[in-house]
Amino acid sequence: MTAEACDVIVVGAGIVGLASARGLLERRPRLRVVVVDAAPGVAAHQSGHNSGVLHSGVYYPPGSHKARLCVQGRTELERACTRWGVPWRRCGKVIVATSVAELDRLEDLRRRAAANGVEARLIDRRALAELEPRVDGVAALHVPATGVVDFAAVCRALADELVERGAELALGETVKGVEVGADGIEVRTTAGRRRARGLVNCAGLHSDRLARLAGARPAVRILPFRGEYHELVAHRDHLVRALVYPVPDPRFPFLGVHLTRGIDGRVHAGPNAVLALAREGYRWRDVDPATLAAMATDAAVWRLARRYWRTGVDELVRSRSRRRLTRALRRLVPDLRADDLRPAGTGVRAQAVRDDGTLLDDFSFASSPRAIHVLNAPSPAATASLAIGRLIAARALAQSW
Repeated sequence: MTAEACDVIVVGAGIVGLASARGLLERRPRLRVVVVDAAPGVAAHQSGHNSGVLHSGVYYPPGSHKARLCVQGRTELERACTRWGVPWRRCGKVIVATSVAELDRLEDLRRRAAANGVEARLIDRRALAELEPRVDGVAALHVPATGVVDFAAVCRALADELVERGAELALGETVKGVEVGADGIEVRTTAGRRRARGLVNCAGLHSDRLARLAGARPAVRILPFRGEYHELVAHRDHLVRALVYPVPDPRFPFLGVHLTRGIDGRVHAGPNAVLALAREGYRWRDVDPATLAAMATDAAVWRLARRYWRTGVDELVRSRSRRRLTRALRRLVPDLRADDLRPAGTGVRAQAVRDDGTLLDDFSFASSPRAIHVLNAPSPAATASLAIGRLIAARALAQSW
């Protein structure tokens, strides 16, 4: 391929990359947009391996990107799914306090929900039993707006819409290099060279690497956390009606193992959060020597390990022991047994980590000459994707590409 010209290259055919391309074309319908991804299809990683939850915005600090974009994006995505014919369902969720010690945190979540404009009400044990008869807790926060959808199906619908609008999907092309010039940017891929006026980096697990290729100096690095799922065997999935979550640990930006009845009707349990040894480390045996060496010599990773080592050990044990996973889930559903669970796949979350070893708990965006970079887009990025796409498009076009 010679250096083909377009207006904007979007790297990443996950939900945020596709939504960013959509946002660009909504603002400038005549833009020539190319979406490049190393995978042969859309939603190959985080967007296709998740709990399928349409989040309400209850967890996130008021004023944060997560809070604002999740609340905006959920409503917009629900409407878009209805237009596209993608099934979705608003089923509600309960966040369950299993001890009196968790009641203060539950109240903090209620206040946070109110500040974010999200309906949420504290309910007692009796009201919880009416919603989820097999779930046990001293109290719960009921969040009616939470729903479920198949985000891979959302990505396919987004991709179809992009093609209809004139965008090109260049799938199966791995980015190998980026050169930034005064009048444009050139991206070298395994299929050849592509020239554009600007670049949008939505590369997820590889976003920090791509940012550096494009001349940026991100203040974070991406660490891959593998999340392993189980599902309830069919004759036991009556144990959960909708979505059941524990009260999250405020020190850790993961929500804890939870039980979710997906849009397909199956009940999934998980995920845990285990540090993977490859950017796409979906299995224990997936080890990338370069990734491992980078982690071993990165002071931020060692600071992270010192801060969270107890949590990390717990996650590792639950990963290797179904009995320990069952014990965690039985705090929510006492009738659950280990033989009710069977493995149901994994996902890998791209988590940004600062130099001081802390986990970045909000969406993060950065700019460099002729480029916009999405450097942290974990959950609820899928829910917020259309709102994120509009934000990225506005920032990109403000650079006067």
